[in-house]
Amino acid sequence: MLSTLRRIILLTVMIAAVAGFPAAHAQNTVAVDITFTRTDGTTTSGTVHAPAGATGRPGVVLVHGSGNGSGEHYDLIAEAFARAGVVALRYDKRTEGYTPAHRDYALLADDALAGLAALRNRPEVDPARVGLWGLSEGGWVAPLAASRSTEAAFLITVAANSAQPAAQQAWANETRFGAAGVRGSMVDVLARNGIRQLVAADQFAQADYDPIPVLKKITQPVLAIWGDQDRLTPPGDSLRGFQAAFDHIGKTNYTLRTLPNAQHAGQPTTDGFDKLPGLAPGYGELMGDWVNGLPGSATPPAADQPAAQGHPVRALTPASWWESTAVQLTLLFGTILALSGYAFTGLVGRWRLPDPRPARVLVCATAIGIVGTVVQLGYILTTRATSFGPLLFGRTLPWLALQLVALGAVVALGVVLVRARHTLGEASAGARIRWALLVCGGTGFVLWALYWGLLLP
Repeated sequence: MLSTLRRIILLTVMIAAVAGFPAAHAQNTVAVDITFTRTDGTTTSGTVHAPAGATGRPGVVLVHGSGNGSGEHYDLIAEAFARAGVVALRYDKRTEGYTPAHRDYALLADDALAGLAALRNRPEVDPARVGLWGLSEGGWVAPLAASRSTEAAFLITVAANSAQPAAQQAWANETRFGAAGVRGSMVDVLARNGIRQLVAADQFAQADYDPIPVLKKITQPVLAIWGDQDRLTPPGDSLRGFQAAFDHIGKTNYTLRTLPNAQHAGQPTTDGFDKLPGLAPGYGELMGDWVNGLPGSATPPAADQPAAQGHPVRALTPASWWESTAVQLTLLFGTILALSGYAFTGLVGRWRLPDPRPARVLVCATAIGIVGTVVQLGYILTTRATSFGPLLFGRTLPWLALQLVALGAVVALGVVLVRARHTLGEASAGARIRWALLVCGGTGFVLWALYWGLLLP
C-alpha cells in the first residue's frame, strides 16, 4: 500500500514537471549568474533563478523600485517565482546618472526589455511566456516597457501608482504625518510645498509622469497587486485608477488584487510601516498560479475591493510664478541680507536706533525661524521616520517652537512699525536706512513664514 502511494506521488510530480506546472515545495531551485547587453551598448549583470532542471517554463523579469535596486527582497521574489515553476531574472539596475533629480523611465524601460530578450533566450524558458514584474517605481517602468513590446507575454505590478510621482510622494508624506498624529499646517503646507518646491527647482525627476495613457496601451494580461497597509502608494486610489483605465479601453484580461496585512513591497506588517520577514501569506502563490494559469487566469477581468485609505491622493497644484525657486530664494536671501545689513551697520554709533530691543527680537527670531524651518524641511524630505516625538496640539515640539518664534517676529515687527514716528523723529539718515532694512527684512520673513505654514494654524 505504501509503495503504491509513493508511486502515485512520484508520478504526479513528474506529470507536473513535464506539463510546465509547479510542483509546490517539491522542487529545488538553482541560481545562474549572467550578463547581457542593454540597448545603449552597455552591459549589466543578472541572476536567473529557476527550478532545477527546468525547460520550457514561463519566465519573468524583475523591474526594480526606486533606489539602486539592491537588497534581499528581489532575491526573495525571484525564489518565490522559481518555487512556483516560473524562471525569474533579477538584473543589476542602471545607477549611472540615476539620482532623485535625474532619472529616465524610458531608458529604464529599455533596460527591462533588454533583460526580457536575455531571458527569452535562456533554455529554461518558453520564449512565448516571458513577462515583466515591477515594484513601486517599477510599477511605472514595467508598464511602459510592456506597452512598447510585442514580446512581453504578461505584466505584473506590485504597489504601482495610477497617480503622478509628485502626487504620490505628497500623499506618502501626509500619510506619515497623519499616522503619527500630526495635523495642521505642518501637514497641509510643509508636506506638500516641499515637494512642489523640488518640482519647481527641477530636483524631482519624472515628477509629472502620467501613467494612465501608458496603461491604456497595454494589451497583455495584467496582474496588479497592492498591500492593504501600503503607506507609500495609495492602494485604494491606485486600484481604482488601474480599473478605470482598463475599463475605458474595454480591456478584459486583467486581475487586480489587494493583499491583507501587507505593506508596500508585499511583506507582512503590523501597521504598514514596519516590515516583517518573508512575503505576505498567499502573495507568492498568487503570482505563481496566475502566471502558470495564463491566459485563462486573467479572464474574465476581476478586481478586489479597493483598500481603505486615510485620505485620497491629490494632484499637486503647479507652483505659481511667485512660488518659483528664483522668487523664493530671492525672498529668503533678500531677508537675510536686509537683516544682516541692519546688524552690521549697528557698528556705527550714530546710526543706532533709540530702543533696539524690538529690533533685536525680530532679528533673532527671524534667524532661528529660517534655520529651524530649513532643517525641519530637510529632515522631512530625506527621512522615512514615522515617529516625530511628543506632540502638543497635533504639532511636533520643534514645529510648535518654530511657530512661536515666528509669532514673536511678527509681534516685534509690529512694535517696530508702531514706534516708527518716535524712532525716526530725530534719527540720522543712517539710522533711517537701518530702520528700512529692518522693516524690509522683517516683512520678507513674515511672507516666507506664511508660505511655509509657520504662521498658519
